[in-house]
Amino acid sequence: MAQTVNKDMLIGEIISIDPGNAMILMQSGMHCVGCPSSQMESLEEAAQVHGMDVDQLITDLNAYLAEKEA
Repeated sequence: MAQTVNKDMLIGEIISIDPGNAMILMQSGMHCVGCPSSQMESLEEAAQVHGMDVDQLITDLNAYLAEKEA
């Protein structure tokens, strides 16, 4: 069963689940995923800072992870 992402997870955790998650975040407009401080931000906090829809990010990240498991 694929691990899923939620809004309370830290960016660092999300990337450690699968490094491909970084590309999804960057393609969505979150270009600072490599910044050391972003590693300690929750997905929800980072989405707020970037004016992004956290629910859409969660959907995209979880779809990517589920597809890898298929």
